[in-house]
Amino acid sequence: MVQTEEIRRQTLAMLVDNEPGVLSQIARLFSRKGYNIEAFAAGPTENPGITRITIDVLADEPHTELLCNQLRKLFPVHSVKWLNTQTSIYRELMLIKVMADNSETRNDVIQLANIFRAQIIDVSLETLTLVVTGDSDKITAIENILKEFKILEIARTGVVAIERGKATINDKSKESGEFNYGKNVL
Repeated sequence: MVQTEEIRRQTLAMLVDNEPGVLSQIARLFSRKGYNIEAFAAGPTENPGITRITIDVLADEPHTELLCNQLRKLFPVHSVKWLNTQTSIYRELMLIKVMADNSETRNDVIQLANIFRAQIIDVSLETLTLVVTGDSDKITAIENILKEFKILEIARTGVVAIERGKATINDKSKESGEFNYGKNVL
C-alpha cells in the first residue's frame, strides 16, 4: 500500500532582487505548478536591493521541496528556505475596524483588546480600529470574538516568519557571480 504525504500549510521564505516583475514571476511559478498561495508577504531587508518574501502554500513535503528547487532556478531569487514550525517564529498583523456606537460596546471591545494585547489605533464616535499581532491562531481567535460587535473591515498581512537562533535564510547554493549577469563586474 502506497502511503501518501499529508497536505498541510508550508511556509517558504526567500530573498529576491528588488526590481519590477519579480513578484509576478514567482506567482506565475506557483500558478503553473497548480498551487494556490494561501498567504504572501513581501518587504525590504537590510539591503535595499533585496526583498524578503514569505509565502504560505498548501502542499505535501515532496511538492514543497520541488517548489523550493523551482524557485531557486529563477534568476532574481537569491535564496529559498522551507521553514520548519518547530524552529521558526511566525507572526501576522491584522487591522480590524469594529462597530462601537455606544460606551458599553466600546468598553467591551477595549477589554478584549487588552486581553489579546491588541492596540486601539483609531477611535470615532461609532467605531474602534485595533491592530493585533501574533500567530495566526491568535489573530483568528480575536477576529471570531469581535464578530459579535459587527466587524466593518479587516486587513491582514499574511504570515512573516524567521528562524530561531543563529540560522538565517542565506543560501550558498548559487555561485557568487551568478547574479552579476548583465551588470558591470570588475
